[in-house]
Amino acid sequence: MASFSSIGIGLGGNVDVNGLIKASVDAVKAPITRTNGLNQQAALTNAKVSAFGQFKSLVSTLADAASKLGSVTGWNGVSATSAKPDVVSVSAVGGTAPTAFNVQVQNLAKAQTTISVALSPVSQAVGAGTLTLEVGKWSGEPKVFTMGNAGAVNVEVSATDTLGDIASKINGSKAGVTATVLSDATGERLMLRSSTTGEDAGYRMSATDADGNLADGAGLSRLVTGGTTEYAMNANATVNGVAVTSGTNTFANTVSGVTFTALQVSSSDVAVTVAKDNSAVKKNIEAFISAYNAINQALNDVTKYDKETKTAGLLQGDSGAVNLQNTLRSALQSVNSSGALRNLSAVGVVTEGGLGNVSPTGNLTLDVTKFNKAMETPDEVKAFFRGPDGGNVADGFAGKFGAITTKLLASDGFFATKTKVYEQALKLNAKDVETINDRADRLEKSLTARYTALDTKMSSLNALNAYIAQQVTSWNKQSG
Repeated sequence: MASFSSIGIGLGGNVDVNGLIKASVDAVKAPITRTNGLNQQAALTNAKVSAFGQFKSLVSTLADAASKLGSVTGWNGVSATSAKPDVVSVSAVGGTAPTAFNVQVQNLAKAQTTISVALSPVSQAVGAGTLTLEVGKWSGEPKVFTMGNAGAVNVEVSATDTLGDIASKINGSKAGVTATVLSDATGERLMLRSSTTGEDAGYRMSATDADGNLADGAGLSRLVTGGTTEYAMNANATVNGVAVTSGTNTFANTVSGVTFTALQVSSSDVAVTVAKDNSAVKKNIEAFISAYNAINQALNDVTKYDKETKTAGLLQGDSGAVNLQNTLRSALQSVNSSGALRNLSAVGVVTEGGLGNVSPTGNLTLDVTKFNKAMETPDEVKAFFRGPDGGNVADGFAGKFGAITTKLLASDGFFATKTKVYEQALKLNAKDVETINDRADRLEKSLTARYTALDTKMSSLNALNAYIAQQVTSWNKQSG
């Protein structure tokens, strides 16, 4: 608003023109700023948008929980145990048939290692030439090398390279072999190790010496001749007396669906057991209950009326919130028309409070006694949630409940419709605010111009009045 630093001179000097203009502008803006005006309406709408955004997220979580109740993975849980987990560890994938077997470990898998003769003095140049590394398998006695499919890798060594330089070049060549320098009282040695364990991960290193003589005990050939080698080995075990082998200590395909890992050599059998595990079923049901209670309680909180504080929740009486809650509660009543277990209560999922609660929340809880009783026939519980074997998963509770949440979350569903309604309301609100602010701005400019003109006119009249009064005084003096 314009400031009248000199205005008021013509209007008598005591007129608060700024205050008059502000009062007029504020009156025009009253529909925006007053209680329940446009500003509060926009804030309320944004709060509702946020609330329904939270509801959408909670319903999405609930939909995921219902989906897990219909997933075959959740019903095929198994537990795998080892009598000596420090000797043999074990795991099994869902759906693996219950079984039991004995494992005895003869030896663990080893990588091939090679240590060269000692070179002294240390940090000397070894000699120029080419080292050739090949990955493959050593077999038979005497040992015969068969190269694998990776092919040979050449490492070029210059005349000034030390043993440390050569180790770095070998490591950088990615030849399937790692190198390091071992120091002892006699000097430095090149120590090589295959990158992985197992017979197929063995290696052979040969040298092309710059001096052309591989047997003179000088130059690069010293890294190949005269050293010691420990050859790679597979892990060897027996399963119920049948010999099995693995390039690593993990046996992944020996028993269908079961993976066991040899950790130590054993002198006796280690019992391994695979059994059906119903804990995953209980966990998934509890997750569904938790997800349902989260959305149900959120709806309770925003639709309630607090008699003590006499305050209503944000969505108290809102038909959308009420319909959403009723839709979800109705979905819980889905009935299995063909199985032995007909409803959620039959599998132990019941409402908190019940008839004895004056104001039940509608939240769910798991009656463990009923659940354990139902799980005495796990296939019937599975049929209730997933539908009968060979049938349509959509016929089970999980499928029916999931169909309802899918509809709510669809691009043209409940939440999308709510979002459009609120977006339209906010657009109309913003347009009304813009119209009123424009009207107020125009009024301010008009009043400012009018008061400025009036002040100027009054200043002129006051000056004229002063002049006339001066002239009259002068005339009176002259006539006297």
